[in-house]
Amino acid sequence: MLIERIIGAFTFRKGVYAEVEKDTSFTTTAWILVVVIAFLSQLGSNASSNLVQWLVGAVVGTIFAVIGFAVAALVINWVGRTVFKADVTFEELVRTLGLAYVWQVVGVIGAVAAFSAALSCLVAPVMIIGTILMVIAWFVATKEALDLEWVQTIVTVVIGWIALVVIMIVAGIVLGLLGLGAGALGGALGL
Repeated sequence: MLIERIIGAFTFRKGVYAEVEKDTSFTTTAWILVVVIAFLSQLGSNASSNLVQWLVGAVVGTIFAVIGFAVAALVINWVGRTVFKADVTFEELVRTLGLAYVWQVVGVIGAVAAFSAALSCLVAPVMIIGTILMVIAWFVATKEALDLEWVQTIVTVVIGWIALVVIMIVAGIVLGLLGLGAGALGGALGL
């Protein structure tokens, strides 16, 4: 069932978000998805020839990515409920946005750049496309959870993403200060 939902998220099957929004047992699974996918993405983004730096950077980056996800979901929840009077809970948003977060797994291909400089020119465009597709998935997931018009949904998600980007920039700075990779800021942003 989880694989079907993940495939549904990758294929933008709208019904999959309505399904997880109502499935209260999916909340824990959504958080696990976010943590695992954030870790895989950070492994790719912080790839380095130094194994210890790579793993520490991935763990620290994962912590910031999960915090960023949680803050973005809180902000989206707050904006949706306060500004647009949406009938939504934080858990419903976590379930829908957590499933939409599967697109972030594209970040794992960043590891290719650490092992093959020739392929590194392909990594950035693929990761940018993956990030764009994740934003689109967040729009679809948020629209399903909040039941708002598209313009309201887009405004709400953009505000949530601003909060996410601020946290990920801080993460990139922290990773950079710790010397955990030259691409720490890009990795923290999922690029």
